[in-house]
Amino acid sequence: MTELLYAATSPVFTVDGELAGELARDCLRLEISEGVEGLKSMRAHLIAAGPGATSPREGFLYLDRRTLDFGQTIKVSLGPYGMQRDVFEGTVSGIEAVFTDGEPPLAVVLAEDALMRLRMTRRMRTYRDATDADIAAEIADEHGLQSDVGADGPRYDVVQQFNQSDLAFLRERARMVQAELWCTGRTLHFRTRPQREGTSVTLIQGNQLLSVRLCADLAHQRSAVVITGYDAQDMRPIDERAGPDVVDAEITGGDSGARLVADALGESVSHRVREAALTTEEAAAWARAEMLRRGRRFVTVCGLTRGTPDLVVGSRLTLQDVGAAFDGEGYYVTKLTHTFDTRQGFRTQFDAERATVNEAA
Repeated sequence: MTELLYAATSPVFTVDGELAGELARDCLRLEISEGVEGLKSMRAHLIAAGPGATSPREGFLYLDRRTLDFGQTIKVSLGPYGMQRDVFEGTVSGIEAVFTDGEPPLAVVLAEDALMRLRMTRRMRTYRDATDADIAAEIADEHGLQSDVGADGPRYDVVQQFNQSDLAFLRERARMVQAELWCTGRTLHFRTRPQREGTSVTLIQGNQLLSVRLCADLAHQRSAVVITGYDAQDMRPIDERAGPDVVDAEITGGDSGARLVADALGESVSHRVREAALTTEEAAAWARAEMLRRGRRFVTVCGLTRGTPDLVVGSRLTLQDVGAAFDGEGYYVTKLTHTFDTRQGFRTQFDAERATVNEAA
């Protein structure tokens, strides 16, 4: 496929199913952000002065609640003509007016995806005989959302939601089993990383990849994670351990931080004490999840591209021309911000991680 050397890119807005060309015309800056913990947000800076708003007496554009209003559904697509991708769908939740000396007035429109309702619902509740995936599906149903769950983990006798929002509670449950939370349209997804579908993207430093910072750091790597507790039913102590083999199962080559830390700095074991396991199954699952969390973040990446609409949280990333230790595939995108402004155009900032560095030559 021939790659475009230059393509004018501006966002395409749809409000309540209707194309809103004036929003693209008046958009000075757009920011769309998401991460593995869910809740995608949008912030659009619009010029509030123009045709139809020639004086303050007649009002300002987008500040009269005619074109944009609270509760409306807004969708945004980005990318060159004919190659646009939907990058946001959510509900308008905020409108700001900004007046600065010597600058045109601005209307700033804020929106969040369907997880917004979970953030706004706080409760105390007990779940019985349920897995974390079961809990996610039940919460989704209560908010009128479809559910797509796929997270292996223990079945709990009792789980307590104690004065937490539904979003904070689900984020906590996801962390315990290293699941990820996100929403597409009216579907809530709660899946572990291997069960999350994502695009495959290759970025070349000096071409699509405008700038990048990569770091392999042993500071938070551990050769083992231990979870302890007491099994009241069997009346015996719990002592479960997860080691480098947990990380090895997800990699296809290279040197993992979980193994390098022992060779370079000596045995390093993390004892988790914040959570007290009540069964061996719980302890084993939590130890494995914590080992994965640490191991996956051995190599961290912060990058900026010249606008990559195919890049999403969950993308499998290949980086080229970034140094012998870091070249290759296996990177996973964990955080993303698409931006558009009238000076630089379309840009994509991303964070990614990988469990390995390439073997020394």
